Amino acid sequence: MSSLIRFDRISLSFGDQCILATADFAIDAGERVCLVGRNGAGKSTTIKLITGQLEPDEGKIERLGGIRVSALDQKLAESSGRTVRDFVAGGMQDQLKRIAKYQQLAAQPAPGGAALDEMASLERQIEAGGGWSVDTQIEAMISQLSLPAEQTLSELSGGWRRRVALAQALVSVPDLLLLDEPTNHLDITTIEWLEQQILRFSGAVLFVTHDRSFVQRVATRVVDLDRGRLRSWPGGYREYLQQKAKAEEDEDRQNSLFDKKLAEEEAWIRQGIKAREHRNEGRVRALEAMREERAQRLKRPRTARIHINQSDELSGRKVIEARNVTHGFGGVRLLEDFSLRIMRGDRIGIIGNNGVGKTTLLRILLGELEPDHGTVKLGTNLDVAYFDQLRREIDETKTVAEIIGEGREYISINGKKKHVVGYLTDFLFSAKRAMTRVAALSGGERNRVILAKLFTRSANLLVLDEPTNDLDVETLEALEARLAEYAGTLIVVSHDRHFLDSVVTSTLVFEEGGAIRRYAGGYSDWARLRHQLTIGEQAPKAAKAGAADARIARKAKPSSAPHKLSYKLQRELDALPDQIELLETELAGLQAEVALPEFYQRPRVEVEAELKRLEDVQARLDSAVERWAELEEQAQAAASTRTGVAEDVG
Repeated sequence: MSSLIRFDRISLSFGDQCILATADFAIDAGERVCLVGRNGAGKSTTIKLITGQLEPDEGKIERLGGIRVSALDQKLAESSGRTVRDFVAGGMQDQLKRIAKYQQLAAQPAPGGAALDEMASLERQIEAGGGWSVDTQIEAMISQLSLPAEQTLSELSGGWRRRVALAQALVSVPDLLLLDEPTNHLDITTIEWLEQQILRFSGAVLFVTHDRSFVQRVATRVVDLDRGRLRSWPGGYREYLQQKAKAEEDEDRQNSLFDKKLAEEEAWIRQGIKAREHRNEGRVRALEAMREERAQRLKRPRTARIHINQSDELSGRKVIEARNVTHGFGGVRLLEDFSLRIMRGDRIGIIGNNGVGKTTLLRILLGELEPDHGTVKLGTNLDVAYFDQLRREIDETKTVAEIIGEGREYISINGKKKHVVGYLTDFLFSAKRAMTRVAALSGGERNRVILAKLFTRSANLLVLDEPTNDLDVETLEALEARLAEYAGTLIVVSHDRHFLDSVVTSTLVFEEGGAIRRYAGGYSDWARLRHQLTIGEQAPKAAKAGAADARIARKAKPSSAPHKLSYKLQRELDALPDQIELLETELAGLQAEVALPEFYQRPRVEVEAELKRLEDVQARLDSAVERWAELEEQAQAAASTRTGVAEDVG
């Protein structure tokens, strides 16, 4: 068997819920496979089958002999007093056991043939797992991921604990890395860092995520868990959508033809005595088989249909105006002399790393929090629906229907009465699940409850603080579609890059150096300018110190600018766009090559050389763009004009 893992007609059910039905699946060396499916379909269960935590009801799971599998759990690494070094070392327990077993066998006075064979096998496994020097391997991984080795997990933010957990998973040099929702609760900088780590990883990766940008960037193949089947689609997320849409069209066409044929056969069997006297017994048996096949057909689950209860009243033209706002906590300044004007119909995304003050900014803008200095004025006729506030108010002892209906059977959505359970089915809750207490729901289901409750409120200002966490892709896309049609004012905080690009028309960004600037467009429009985000206050000391040094270096630059660029600098500026374009073309070609499944089947030396080349081209491109931005800024300052896309807020 050449595949690392192979499912052969695997079936698994929990009670009356079918997770897998005679499913086939395989993953080969070097692949990066994304497993997708709606909440509750069984993605995490499939990962447990691969690791051996669960056994199938029927079928066979084949694993390549000696395969090393490592998993990054969906839950964050525990916040404890363990140091980062100790936690990372936990990933080497199997390697230490192999070394100890080898040494035990080698210590025998005259090991026999069986012992020698076992020693040879152990030696191969130890070498494949990184070698004999475990401490060196641990230190190398800590260095590679720039981790603060002596800090405890309790001192780290969630994003940095996720980095430490990844180091523990990678340190054993696994053949197959399993990642269950690896981007959950991570900020954008850490998500992009994680993408780079996975692209550089030479083993196979199977991951579950709702982050569509992550899938498009990382995956070489998408596997869809749908109605108990595992269907594979080559390429990234965009290719998957195209291929799945085509497959569903083909399925509908085939079902329609089958149903037409079945109706014709049913009409035939119901004909009079003469027809029954001459009927063909084979045709009758074929009809019975068709009836059975039709009865076994599984319908596609209904799609999410989200409705937003829009306010009948328009807000005033000016929605929120903040002037010279300054605010901080515990001596840490989050906002300084910040000004912003939000007009009716604005659709604003707020981007920034964890700990920089995004939620604090929202609460100040909504009047929930008084700033240390400055003023905030709210406009007239405002009906506000605030996602994060509702998250704090949900009573977990009540059922989903009780939360939504508040004791009533019917609710009003855009002037029309709708039964509470019927409304909840649009948010993918069955009638049975609607009667479940909130405390028993998964994270994704809780988020859907909060959204369902939020959208029953009449609003002309909708404020969403991280609404996408734990939602499946189908619900995300339904939410995006409704928000795109929403006529009121929208403010969104999110780390989901695809979501931001889909629903906002401008962005507020907490950038490196502590500035908050407003840009036209979504995340991708800002990212093209290759700016950097502010490092959050909970980042490890080494990273914070490096960022502080960079800020000091920038402030130390002389503020005076020459009246115009020198001839030499102007020529350099003119040549840079063509140079950047060439480097981007070269980088795109290398990334496409590295993304191929067979890339990692090449000799290791060749793979490492190509990855080093990719890294060098990326560094040259970053340097060229940074130099272009620097010279362009000098040229604009010299001409006393401001023609860039970015503008300071206020």
